[in-house]
Amino acid sequence: MNKNSLFAVLLRSPWWISIAVAAALFAMARMLLPEAYAPYAIFGSLPFIVIGCVAFWQQLRAPSAERIAATLESLRALSWDEFSAALEAAFRRDGYGVSRLNAAGADLELTKSGRLSLVGCKRWKVARTGIEPLREIDAARHAREAQECIYVAAGEFTDNARTFASEKNIRLVHDAELAKLLSDTKRRQAR
Repeated sequence: MNKNSLFAVLLRSPWWISIAVAAALFAMARMLLPEAYAPYAIFGSLPFIVIGCVAFWQQLRAPSAERIAATLESLRALSWDEFSAALEAAFRRDGYGVSRLNAAGADLELTKSGRLSLVGCKRWKVARTGIEPLREIDAARHAREAQECIYVAAGEFTDNARTFASEKNIRLVHDAELAKLLSDTKRRQAR
C-alpha cells in the first residue's frame, strides 16, 4: 500500500478519525440517495469502519510512551553482542533468515522470500544519528545488490538523515518501532 494513500494515512491517524469519516459518508449517502437505496448507504462507509477497527487494534497494542522510554533505556545498557543477538532473534521471529556481516555500513543480512535486506545497527547507542552511517549502508546496498536497507538506532535522527533516508528508501527503525520489535523478543525469551 502506498504510504500516502488515504487508507495508509487513516491507519496512522487516531482510530476515531476513520469512524468519523464513515459516519459522515453514511449521513451524506442517506441524505443524497433515493429512499429505495438508503439502506445500502452503509456499504460506502464500510471500508472506513474496517480501517477504524484496524487502527484501534494497532493503537491499543502500541506501547505507551513510558514503556518505550524504559525499553530504549534498557537497550542502551546492552553490550553490542547482547543487542545484536536480540535484534537477530527479533528478525528471525518475523520470518527472516539472518546472518552477521563484517561489511562497512551493514551489520546483518536478512533474507526472506528471495529478497535481500541489509541492517545497519552498530551505532545504535548514539544520541543523534547523522547522514554518514546512512550513506555507508546505502553504499553497502549497492555493493551487495540488496533490495532494502534498514537502519536501527535507539536515538534520534537529524533532519538531513531523515531526508536522505526518505530519498534513498532506507527504513529507519527507532523509538516505538524499535521498542516494540525488541520488547516482543525479550518477552518471548523470558518465557
